[in-house]
Amino acid sequence: MKNTDELLKLLDLYKKRKVAIRSRLQDFSRVPPSGYFYELVYCLMTPQSSAEHAEKTVFALRQQHFAESDFNPEDILRTREHYIRFHRTKAKHLIKAKEEFPSLLKALTNGLTAVDARNWLIANVKGLGFKEATHFLRNIGMNDGLAILDRHILRNLKRFGVIRSVPATMSRKKYLSIEKKFASFAQSVNIPVDELDLLFWSMETGEIRK
Repeated sequence: MKNTDELLKLLDLYKKRKVAIRSRLQDFSRVPPSGYFYELVYCLMTPQSSAEHAEKTVFALRQQHFAESDFNPEDILRTREHYIRFHRTKAKHLIKAKEEFPSLLKALTNGLTAVDARNWLIANVKGLGFKEATHFLRNIGMNDGLAILDRHILRNLKRFGVIRSVPATMSRKKYLSIEKKFASFAQSVNIPVDELDLLFWSMETGEIRK
């Protein structure tokens, strides 16, 4: 665990940004089921690509009514304006996700716990691992304290002595182990996991993003 000065700085920053963070989390909880598909698209686009490009991709796909239309989105994903790495593979994931979205929507509105919902997503949606599935659940207000262990979060967990190093790869066992440590740290500083997640993000990027 880092020294008291570091923790005091963290708590001071939380105090300054708490209202904005909670407002953002309320935005997530207000996403209706009709908006779930494009939140899923966003989370399928973010691995190895910037959040900004993922957002631009979602906007472009919305403009062309991808959810209701029959076309290959690869050309959109590969353009310089909203370039998505591994666009060919991710385009296939989007098409598959659209085909199977009714089953996903049924599962998510059937009273699953956050843990069970995440496990279902990982097992049934091509392109979603623990991080991406948790990200999606958070963006629709359903993650219930599960942690999005991306590089921003991991760097800060290392910074505050929660983990010794940022792992190069993340197995299921490793993810769940670090998630548990994150939850313990969040409890120790009296900041809910979801809020600490966005606080760490804002420390890295200067923004409270999705």
